Amino acid sequence: MGTHPGYTRLVFDLPGTPVVRVQSRKVTLPYLTLRLNTLLRAERGTLKAPGVVAYSVAGSAVNVTFAPGYGNPKIQVVPRQGSLPQRLVIDVVRVAPPKPAPKPAAKPAPKPKPAPRPRVVIDPGHGGMDPGMVSKYLREKDVTLSVGLRVRELLRAKGVDVVMTRTTDTHLSASKRTDLDARSNLARAGTVSAYISIHVNAGSPGSRGVETYYFGQPLSSDKRALAIQENGAGSIGQELTRKAADTAQNLLGDILSQAKVSFSRDLASKIQASLVQQTGAPNRGVHTNTFYVIRNPNTAAILTEIGFGNSDREGPLLATKAYQEKVARGIAQAILAFLHLK
Repeated sequence: MGTHPGYTRLVFDLPGTPVVRVQSRKVTLPYLTLRLNTLLRAERGTLKAPGVVAYSVAGSAVNVTFAPGYGNPKIQVVPRQGSLPQRLVIDVVRVAPPKPAPKPAAKPAPKPKPAPRPRVVIDPGHGGMDPGMVSKYLREKDVTLSVGLRVRELLRAKGVDVVMTRTTDTHLSASKRTDLDARSNLARAGTVSAYISIHVNAGSPGSRGVETYYFGQPLSSDKRALAIQENGAGSIGQELTRKAADTAQNLLGDILSQAKVSFSRDLASKIQASLVQQTGAPNRGVHTNTFYVIRNPNTAAILTEIGFGNSDREGPLLATKAYQEKVARGIAQAILAFLHLK
């Protein structure tokens, strides 16, 4: 169960087989009843989060009781991914209250307070004394800042409150650990819904494609090498990667942390798909890794590598405003979809 501005998300683990589908749904406020194509273990309980009161599972039915002012549920079944089971995701959305009937009174009725704007943190990777990857085509810190600022413009136009970790070519601290902590700490307080760190990849001259990460143990040695590079390189990169790996191991038994991982995976998948669609770049997939900058946020947090800066194909593209615009639109559209905004 996770809370976000304007909605509460419930996540139910589902059996491994068969592939689960929602066969029917019925909403009679304050109740939602779903019928699935499989039998589930009986379970019920109360819920303490905005918009939800209780739930029950019996046979093939899942029931959720809403609180007043909530409804309009959004429902999806997330397929099995690696060791994670299939999941039923129900977003219970705040609905606008009916307009009160006018009352004859000398004083006009007070204006309703506007709903809080959703807030996201955009982190253009590197900056200042840390240029990130450098090639004959570009410097990583320049491209990530340009893309990040354009993402901010696109989101603000849709009513999203955007916090930038940097808006100029600067670092937050000469100490890489302090710098990364300062960036990630911006998403540890308040009602931040998502944290997105933007980076440019490095590889062979023929490397191509975009890939997106959420926090967790890397599955291959090349991914660990990438984490060390993005965590500051050298001895500091190795030290911060070890600390992040210890955190990733401790997440396994923490229910709240697993909920954050689930939301982060959802955000990463949306951003990866949107970037591939907007740019036409090869899809290198969604992965886990021990990036220090997405270790601490208490919300959905991802790091996206938007292309290879030293690639003979992608380096020249990433250096152009036209291609940076495609990347920014891909990221912004995915964030809006994650926030249930158009």
